[in-house]
Amino acid sequence: MTHAPAAEPGRFADAGLYALVVAIWGTSWIGLKLQVGADVAVLASVTYRFGLAGGLLVLWSLWRGHSLVLTGAQHRRVAAQGVILFGVNYLCFYGAAQHLTSGLLAVVFSTVVVLNIILGALFLGARLEARMAAGAALGLGGIGLVFWPEVSSLSLDDGAVKGVALALGGTLCAAVGMTLSAANQKAGLRVMPTNAFGMLYGAAAVAVVAVILGTPFTFAWTPAYAGGLAYLVVFSSIIGFTAYLTLLGRIGPARASYASVLFPLLALAVSTVVEGYTWTPEAFSGVALVLMGNVLVLTRPHRVAAA
Repeated sequence: MTHAPAAEPGRFADAGLYALVVAIWGTSWIGLKLQVGADVAVLASVTYRFGLAGGLLVLWSLWRGHSLVLTGAQHRRVAAQGVILFGVNYLCFYGAAQHLTSGLLAVVFSTVVVLNIILGALFLGARLEARMAAGAALGLGGIGLVFWPEVSSLSLDDGAVKGVALALGGTLCAAVGMTLSAANQKAGLRVMPTNAFGMLYGAAAVAVVAVILGTPFTFAWTPAYAGGLAYLVVFSSIIGFTAYLTLLGRIGPARASYASVLFPLLALAVSTVVEGYTWTPEAFSGVALVLMGNVLVLTRPHRVAAA
């Protein structure tokens, strides 16, 4: 007699974290566009965002009595993660957003799934699974179909080429930062202190670059800019990254990063209501491919055990 094993409670927690990440990052593009559209330098906006987020995480951890003590070696590991993931990555994407639409940014960033599969195999000893590779291919193909009108109309002028190059650079930095986070968690570092200090290190690095380049630290005291910053600090940065990096440590960078393929679809759903986005047959086909890829990436075949 055989039976299927009972559902693992951890899978429900993983699903909840995954849904939270998709929900938050699927709407964070609104805040980012509000930031880019204001008369504030990108370097300043990134510094404000992660400086505030890191500071609030430190205060919250102290209030909750969580230890923030790290050794010198651990601080170096966290600094590397923070500068790449919260500094260079976002500088690239804020810069790319000045030249590309949010749809094109989503298409480029979705390739982080492939990069995480490769980096996980090279540096984390992750096993290459045909099921996961097939799911990633379906997801990337689906995203390409959904945003095909924007992809096909891309003009290879200087601005577009610069935008794509920045987005690709940001995607690579994101993948490297995610891999470093997974390695730090494997080494016993907890998500909360690594997030808090990592964001502060990232903000400090960006601030240093701003000072060297003579960038003014202005601020737009408007509801749009201040509101967008508040959303990005609290939801996208603090809650979103805490949930995502926790998920990453639980299921691995490759599976966790598939959220980057799924959350653009939520962004489109929001755009349908807010901006009147018109769905095409290609878009519906693309959504179907993304969802099929989601099933392949996030589910594992059940093993049948003997009674």
